[in-house]
Amino acid sequence: MAEQDYISLTDMANAKGSASRAADVIKNWLRNRYTLEFLGTWEQINNPCFKVVEFDHFKTQAGLPSFVLSVSEWIEKTNAVGIIVKKGKYGGTYAHKDIAFEFGSAISVPFKLYLINEFQRLKEEEQKQLGWTAKRELAKLNYHIHTDAIKQNLIPQELSPAQTSIIYANEADVLNVALFGMTAKQWREKNTDLKGNIRDYASINELICRSNMENLNAGFINEKVPQKERLIKLNQIAIQQMGILQDVESRKLLK
Repeated sequence: MAEQDYISLTDMANAKGSASRAADVIKNWLRNRYTLEFLGTWEQINNPCFKVVEFDHFKTQAGLPSFVLSVSEWIEKTNAVGIIVKKGKYGGTYAHKDIAFEFGSAISVPFKLYLINEFQRLKEEEQKQLGWTAKRELAKLNYHIHTDAIKQNLIPQELSPAQTSIIYANEADVLNVALFGMTAKQWREKNTDLKGNIRDYASINELICRSNMENLNAGFINEKVPQKERLIKLNQIAIQQMGILQDVESRKLLK
């Protein structure tokens, strides 16, 4: 395993008290039955050469008043790799980060609470990222549904690619006007100091609403609804949906 994955247990123990007690802190932690079960489980998952029979022997002794186990003995008897002993200037007991985090949690309550809080924060960030990714994928899917409806119903076969792009842009502006009250060109002229397009500066609620409108507009196009009527319908839908989304967001903030 990579050396950078190992953290000094000696330094962590030193932070709890004097340097002379570091070895005792580690030794007392190692003789605990729960610690041995954790270490044995880690080794069985990550170390194919781990000696399980010797581990079982230590486990049956763990917890007894007379049971004492040093790091060197644990490594020698079980062929463990999760904990190592280094000699020299930067010598001491080192452990894989998985084990080091368990050690820190065992000797320091604040450290354990920090780990719990950090885990919860990361999970929340992960959920936010997953939600944003899902919205982007939904937007892509609805975009293809929308453009396919335009292609099948509004673009004659004889038009050139340049001419068809005008029709696509025109239909995109139907959505822009219905939701934002302006075309993409009007937005650029109004915001000359900004880079990107109108969607880049839309809120999450506006992007959700626009994604829904793409899907609905595709259905209207397939039903041969004239563009003027579609614009009116989509504007009414945008007003209704944005109101609902804003109301839901306000209730979340109140909570």
